[in-house]
Amino acid sequence: MTTPDTTKLICLPYAGAGASFYRPWTALAGDALEIVALQLPGRERLIDEEPYRDVHQAVDGLTAELRERLGDSGGRLALFGHSLGAVLAYELAHRLTGEPGIELVHLFVSGSPEPARGRERHATGLTDDDFLARVGEFAGYHHPALDDPEMREMILPALRADVEMHEGYVPSTDVPLNAPLTVVRGEDDDLVGYDDAESWSKVAGRDFEHIEVPGGHMYLTDAAPALVRLIVSTVL
Repeated sequence: MTTPDTTKLICLPYAGAGASFYRPWTALAGDALEIVALQLPGRERLIDEEPYRDVHQAVDGLTAELRERLGDSGGRLALFGHSLGAVLAYELAHRLTGEPGIELVHLFVSGSPEPARGRERHATGLTDDDFLARVGEFAGYHHPALDDPEMREMILPALRADVEMHEGYVPSTDVPLNAPLTVVRGEDDDLVGYDDAESWSKVAGRDFEHIEVPGGHMYLTDAAPALVRLIVSTVL
């Protein structure tokens, strides 16, 4: 059973994903971590809300949600984000380093180059079919829900907004982050190369570690147990 002193792992979604992606992590973490998955609008319980198209507006909203979830407890926090979630986690981490009562113990980023290093090829502005083909090419992964016309209609607006938000992102600061930073990359990731992941060392103000794991860009869909074990062993 987690206690008020348990480190909370704040989880940020990748493009098109909702907070429910991280639900299985609660059982995987057991008593070691408390999983707090933040939700972006335009999906799941917030399906009727307009999705963000700007990272900094998104982080404003996520910061407010996190404050509400934490209440007065504050405490030890670690952050994890994959792809779009990596830059959301990075921006949120900078906000939290100045928050009273919060100890930011670690930032874990995954499947992303460092903040100032954007992707050369974009998907924003393409037709629906071309957009989905490009995103599938980026990820090396196709979500079965996109084959169902009704599900596709529900998912597409948030996915488009997320991709636009990621592709238009400009970092808010070039000040090194005052927290340990670990970058995780699938060793067969064709979207984010080894040097892209290593480039996070530029924004790490304290301890930096680069870890390669089996799999492609979406390695975490199959490797959640190993990833959670890695996070637990790093934080504790």
